[in-house]
Amino acid sequence: MKRLLIVADHSLVAHSIRLALKQTVGFQVIGVIDGRASARDALLEMRPDVVLVDDMHDPRTAEAREPDHALARLREAAEHVPGAQRLLLTLRMDEDWMNEVFEAGAHAVLSKSMHPVSLGTMLREVVRGNVVHRFERRSAAVIADCPLTLREKEILALVAEGATNGQIARMLWVTEQTVKFHLSNTYRKLGVANRTEASRYAHVNNLVAVAEAVAC
Repeated sequence: MKRLLIVADHSLVAHSIRLALKQTVGFQVIGVIDGRASARDALLEMRPDVVLVDDMHDPRTAEAREPDHALARLREAAEHVPGAQRLLLTLRMDEDWMNEVFEAGAHAVLSKSMHPVSLGTMLREVVRGNVVHRFERRSAAVIADCPLTLREKEILALVAEGATNGQIARMLWVTEQTVKFHLSNTYRKLGVANRTEASRYAHVNNLVAVAEAVAC
């Protein structure tokens, strides 16, 4: 059982995370602390196995209200509980932000846009070490070499965010069979065997961010 500490600035975020974990075995939420203040004392007292930091995003604006708070909490976790896995939950997935997040000590980043049930599953797999990879900058030339069609990129981006075939079908107004067809072609073109490998390809090659804007 992994002892998880939630760092957020809004009770609604903490409640949503608890709901996501309710259907995911293997976690015990040991506390929720306000990310706008230092987490040092809580970290030293609770000694969590996993620290999940919210980006403290204000839904009324396009940016995080105080992005430095999230980065500061990640740095504190890296310093005071270096053995804990440090994860960030965020709406932003742009390259500059990702670089700041990983430099602050995050091991992985989870997108807030995924379904709560998918969030719990993804969190479990990340903590188990099954879906972790290092963020790398990729040039536009690498993206241009992608063999996928725009629709295949769109579906792959949703897979990388944790969506199920059924959820993708509803989002794109297609049948699940159509989603499976496109995923089968995607796996073949990328030379991967499953969703995990395909998701890793999407994140490493920045396809999640460019899926709707770039066509091969």
